[in-house]
Amino acid sequence: MSTPEANTVAEVDPAIAELSAQIAQLGVSISEAKQAKKPKEEWDPLLKEMLALKVEYKAKTGQEYGPKKEEKKPKGDNSQEASDKNKEKRAKKAAEKAAKEEKKRKQREERERREREKLEKLKNAASEDLSHVFGDAPMIQSASKSEEGINRWTRIEALSTEMEGKKVLVRGFLHTARGVGKGAFVLLRSSLYTVQCVAFESAAIPSTMIKYMTGVPVESVVDVYGTLTVPKNAVEGATQSQVEVQVEKFHCVNKATAAMPFQMEDACRPDLVKETDVGAYDHEANASSEGGRVGQETRLDHRWIDLRTPANQSIFRVQSMVCTLFREYLLSQNFIEIHTPKLLSGASEGGADVFTLDYFGKPACLSMSPQLHKQMAAACGGFERVFEIGPVFRAENSNTRRHLCEFTGLDLEMAIVEHYDEVLDVLGDLFVYIFDGLKEKCGPELQRIKDQHGFEDLQYLKKTLKIDYATGCKLLREAGVEQGDYDDLSTENEKKLGDIVKEKYNTDFFIMDKYPLDVRPFYTMPDPNNPKLSNSYDIFIRGQEILSGAQRVHEPALIEERARAWGIDIETIASYVDSFRNGALPHGGGGIGMERVVMLYLGLPNIRKTSMFPRDPRRIEP
Repeated sequence: MSTPEANTVAEVDPAIAELSAQIAQLGVSISEAKQAKKPKEEWDPLLKEMLALKVEYKAKTGQEYGPKKEEKKPKGDNSQEASDKNKEKRAKKAAEKAAKEEKKRKQREERERREREKLEKLKNAASEDLSHVFGDAPMIQSASKSEEGINRWTRIEALSTEMEGKKVLVRGFLHTARGVGKGAFVLLRSSLYTVQCVAFESAAIPSTMIKYMTGVPVESVVDVYGTLTVPKNAVEGATQSQVEVQVEKFHCVNKATAAMPFQMEDACRPDLVKETDVGAYDHEANASSEGGRVGQETRLDHRWIDLRTPANQSIFRVQSMVCTLFREYLLSQNFIEIHTPKLLSGASEGGADVFTLDYFGKPACLSMSPQLHKQMAAACGGFERVFEIGPVFRAENSNTRRHLCEFTGLDLEMAIVEHYDEVLDVLGDLFVYIFDGLKEKCGPELQRIKDQHGFEDLQYLKKTLKIDYATGCKLLREAGVEQGDYDDLSTENEKKLGDIVKEKYNTDFFIMDKYPLDVRPFYTMPDPNNPKLSNSYDIFIRGQEILSGAQRVHEPALIEERARAWGIDIETIASYVDSFRNGALPHGGGGIGMERVVMLYLGLPNIRKTSMFPRDPRRIEP
């Protein structure tokens, strides 16, 4: 394997000749080992030895061992002339390359021309004041007002096909904004209603306006002025689907500057699974947002945004109507509305679950019921029929789906002539009036809630079903549920009883009276025929209690007797007892949890959905 160059050097120096022979022999051995497909570890030492000898060879001779690399022959006169065919190919390729270069040059020139035009437009737009057409509106500080005032604006819900061709000015939250080509499509939302607004680049609509419209952050408040038109096809995703606004002016009234904690589209998604409406409420489990769903705790942390969804807008409009109908019916029945204090010197009902506070050095608490004062007003003060809508405070560490530490009580108290059924008749008719009124006046709101939280319409009888406690317990036992006639009903058994009553009587709403005396407050009138029972009642919707009431004790001696049985210090309720010492009308009434009524009427799984800013043992913000 020696080379001519190596041989030449070897002839001069015998040591070099020996070195060359060793390198050549190692090369032969390595080649034979490779041909025999021997493992590398067998011939690798030979290779390393040969490489070391080559290094030694170069050090002694100044040359690399082996043949010199042939120099490339220069192209030129000595190269073979290309054939005529190759010449044609090269010419064709050159022509194609020239054509491509020419096309690129023209495209580059066209791009440069468009850029110059765009820059010119922007330069002209910058020099032209377009603030009257689009842009951020000045802050509204009530510095001035127009002659037309509020009548300049049209409510989104009022937009209809009858207004086609009219100029309209609408205001709302920017629900969505997207750019398509040289156009912009925005969806504007006000309370429950949405309308699509569109604009396309033209002589009157500069491209900068299109860019501005699609760049305003979602949930910003904007004013849109334009012509109301009727599109060929209904606009999907808009409540006012038969019309749209052709935008002429677009101004941002108040820009959303904070990042959205969740997307409105996610907050509006329909429920996939129907949650249970009883049992414990896990704050941590409801904090996460997965699969495009927004957790309940995340919603409550940012309630001011969550309230904007059509379903929530509807829930609290229904809630408002419940209060309106409650007040409306009772006023028609000669009740008057009163307002009782929420700062008390003792517990309202003798319980320990009250929020205590220092009242100028004296112990006090927040009212857990207007019970004592509404009795004073109706039975002792001579008003005879009173009602109140006000806050109620319960310091119960109950982390369930139906309990709150603060809720709104719908309370009523009335004098009776001979029997507490007079109260039950009023209550039954009151709720039928509320249910009928909701169906009549809240159709759109109920549909919005169904769209997201699908629920079955409440079934109720025009003449409210009334059963006694013993009958309810019997129905449970017949269904295989263990329930004693004098034992308190558990939440689970109440739900089961509701199912039984629904199947047997075809109603979700019923009254059950004659509860055991031991499970009722101290001021409850005992049953005259059975000392273990009382003249008390609860009202149920979908198997859950929404009202608790009774005929009240109006004799001072019996009030004190019952208070002592409950371990209540008479001194703490002295003014209450004294109010009955100067004559008192027989009376009864009840207390209703407003949020629970709305929750159950709408078939919702959690009372936090019907409390605008709920307070539970874990939440006191926002």
